Amino acid sequence: MKARHVPPHDPYAAILTQTDQHRASHGCWAYPFRDGPALGVLAATTGARRILELGTALGYSACWLASGAMAAQVDTIERDPEHSRLARANFASCGLGDRVNLIEGDFDDVLPTLETGYDLAFIDGYAPSIGQLGQVRRLLRHRGVLVTANLDLQDGQKARSALLQPDDWMTAPLLEGGRTTVSVAL
Repeated sequence: MKARHVPPHDPYAAILTQTDQHRASHGCWAYPFRDGPALGVLAATTGARRILELGTALGYSACWLASGAMAAQVDTIERDPEHSRLARANFASCGLGDRVNLIEGDFDDVLPTLETGYDLAFIDGYAPSIGQLGQVRRLLRHRGVLVTANLDLQDGQKARSALLQPDDWMTAPLLEGGRTTVSVAL
């Protein structure tokens, strides 16, 4: 008999459900990145101490990033006050409130205020602009890792092209059938 693959237990599955229910009632664009375990593995394998996330929604991916790198501080940016409120409650209920710092504001306003030296960054709010990619590149340490989602969206092609520049990034389309890339800052 052929063995079946059983997905691992997802300790944050309730946040996925909550986000889907919230999106339906709120009419917003809060779509959680569904491969949380991959983010946890990337956070663990990079040995990340500082992690940056663009697009918190209700906190699913930030929880995975924080649990993957148990010694890391996660800074996550969210512009929607209701999402921020719900995400903070989720971080607290998961025991991660002391390691996840939610910053309210637009990416373009917040990114220039952050200090450099991040080990890992995750962009999931929407397809990033070229300016946002430049800001994240500035914030990452040399050889830091960037996970970029939503590259299949209309604006994603410009970001994908920028991530394929061999002088700046080493990039592979590793997740979600190529919709999401993993890059190393050169």
